[in-house]
Amino acid sequence: MNNRPLITCFAALLSCLVLSSCSSQEPDWQQLFNGKDLSNWKIKIREFPLGENFGNTFRVVDGNIQVNYDQYDNAFKKRYGHIFYEKPFSYYLLGVEYRFIGQQPADGEEWAYRNNGIMIHGQTPESMGLDQDFPNSIEVQLLGGSGEGERSTANLCTPGTQYVQNGKIVTTHCVTSSSKTYNGDQWVRVEVLVLGDSIIKHYVNGEEVIEYEQPQLDPVNGEKTGKLLTGGTISLQSESAPTEFRKVEIIDLEPYKNDNPEINTIVDRFLSKKEDNPHN
Repeated sequence: MNNRPLITCFAALLSCLVLSSCSSQEPDWQQLFNGKDLSNWKIKIREFPLGENFGNTFRVVDGNIQVNYDQYDNAFKKRYGHIFYEKPFSYYLLGVEYRFIGQQPADGEEWAYRNNGIMIHGQTPESMGLDQDFPNSIEVQLLGGSGEGERSTANLCTPGTQYVQNGKIVTTHCVTSSSKTYNGDQWVRVEVLVLGDSIIKHYVNGEEVIEYEQPQLDPVNGEKTGKLLTGGTISLQSESAPTEFRKVEIIDLEPYKNDNPEINTIVDRFLSKKEDNPHN
């Protein structure tokens, strides 16, 4: 009997145990939302102290994070809010599945119709002012269609920030992506590849729709460039459009930050593909 295959298998298992390189150590999606409650998240709503969930704005309904204003007496009054995951990140692939639901409060801004956002590289909620509208951050803007015309999603907005694209600093507050329009209450999956202060890419249902680099704070003292953002908080918005999030998950790429080929391999493995995307 040839024992070589058995010996080889045993040696590989021993090596795995000794080097802690078993398959269980391979990167995989980490759920930031547990599907049950909002533990590990912090709420900050304009005009209210950190932790006060005015109007039960952020809640869990049927296993989804829901952003709703049915307890606002139909008056939003610019009470913009954000729910922050408790841990900051720097290098990662983020996946969020969302849809728009319900009606916007009567006094919601026109531009905020079916408008929400994923804030990345953000400041901490503890550092926000009581009346501050939005955290200094990079916003992956989520838009739903109105049923007429084109309205892309996974756009890029910059509250308190700017970035570089095609070798030039961009100070325009919002720019559109190349995504198609998503009307109605269909689920949409947005993924964001964030590599510290270098490259950031947005994807919609597996298709890349925008790329930029060098995210940075707005400059001060007349300078053209600001402080580069190497990482920061992740938060979801409330800005008057009722929204549901059924998935918020992340692959932490920090262990691979000096290995771009491995990062590319991981992204290729986990990024949604249009042809087999199950999210709509």
